[in-house]
Amino acid sequence: MQQQIILTGNEQGHWFVSQNGRLWLPKGDVPCGLAHDFGFTGNTAQIIGEFQGQSAWLICKEMKHGMGTIRPLLGSTDQTLFLMAGRAVQLAEFYRSHKYCGYCGHEMHHSATEWCYLCASCHQRYYPQISPSIIVAIRRNNQILLAKHTRHRADNLYTVLAGFVEVGETMEQAVTREVFEESKIKIKNIRYVTSQPWPFPNSMMMAYLADYDNGDIDIDPNELVEANWYHYNELPKIPEYGTVARRLIEDTVILCRQYDEYGE
Repeated sequence: MQQQIILTGNEQGHWFVSQNGRLWLPKGDVPCGLAHDFGFTGNTAQIIGEFQGQSAWLICKEMKHGMGTIRPLLGSTDQTLFLMAGRAVQLAEFYRSHKYCGYCGHEMHHSATEWCYLCASCHQRYYPQISPSIIVAIRRNNQILLAKHTRHRADNLYTVLAGFVEVGETMEQAVTREVFEESKIKIKNIRYVTSQPWPFPNSMMMAYLADYDNGDIDIDPNELVEANWYHYNELPKIPEYGTVARRLIEDTVILCRQYDEYGE
């Protein structure tokens, strides 16, 4: 980690410009070049990593045009770009929401050694919030459980179940609880697959596979529009490539095909 500096205009690298949870993507991509090429001379910036052998710079500001979600970067052939963009957006939001100490109200300042805000008055330290969450694909023989969440009502997208971990829970307990709360079914054979930082706004998704145990689907209407079992050859619209949900669905499809070929 490096301290914030005032740009002279000669700094070279990739420019991650973020404010209010959005990122500057002129022409649909993260710009690269000299600071003065983009009018950044005199702006405050900070190196937050490296991408393709060049410095990745964060500037916390709103641009007049080209600000938007980082979702288009999910389809990038290099997922490092999406991860770096997620870091930029989350850090920009952290800096914006922690200008003043929550304990004593004094103005905060950047740490020179870590992603942290410090209070010179009461010496409290604040770190970027990362909310652990789970996402799980459930298989029943040659079928997968897919649900349309209330937030996907308009785009007709079906995906696997997910939710946030609660205080005092293990990840596996959260998987079991979330599945039962949203669908009223019980699961077994829970196993970890992978993880994905998910900056919408600040989650760390822990991904799992599980098998159906018992129960009938009875959805929570506050969370889901509908949920059903789908044969792997008859899937509805599912999440895009690059998402951990898509990875779990594809992994489950493989298991469904194996079931048809070899049985349980």
